[in-house]
Amino acid sequence: MREPWVVGVSGASGTPYAKAVLTGLLDAGEAVDLVISRAARLTILDETGATVRDAHWKDDVGAWLGRDLGDLTYWPAGDLAAGPSSGSYPARGMVVVPASTAACAGIAIGLSKDLLQRAAEVNLKERRRTVIVPRETPVTRSHLEHLIALHDAGAVVLPASPGFYGSGAQATAQQLIDFIAGKALDAMGVEHTLLTRWKGELNAQRNPLGGP
Repeated sequence: MREPWVVGVSGASGTPYAKAVLTGLLDAGEAVDLVISRAARLTILDETGATVRDAHWKDDVGAWLGRDLGDLTYWPAGDLAAGPSSGSYPARGMVVVPASTAACAGIAIGLSKDLLQRAAEVNLKERRRTVIVPRETPVTRSHLEHLIALHDAGAVVLPASPGFYGSGAQATAQQLIDFIAGKALDAMGVEHTLLTRWKGELNAQRNPLGGP
């Protein structure tokens, strides 16, 4: 039986994180159900120049990711009768990346404004792995309260705060993106090689400052 990971992309800045997570899942041979919110389409267009249209999703998502889509199913965000809207639909879990403040709030209070929010609520109520990657700074009290509510509901709240220990202060944007994507995949239990792991030794992955 097909048991996909549901990937929700909301309208927050940070769509390269979503691309890296999707690439990691597909590279690992995982089945994916993809939901892109209406606001996220605008963010993808703004940050990458790529368009995502429901009627042409295979071509558009393939162009955005720059790869074969493997076992990927796309569900329009307005389709509240889609598979991931029901708890009886088989799924391994869900990641929302990036997660906007609006998406976090909607999921936390069970608003189910669109398929992304409904699918996340379903995964929480079914006690499946649910990873939320907020990308907003600074944060307000209400945002913190919603993140606490998500944590208490069983979600892993994984802010897009990359570490530098694997690649140093001269890390590229892609290395920092891959760090967050790798941490998200770790939380999902999916194997990957996106980040350099801490080995308990300073400068184990690079020369010391001033070294040859």
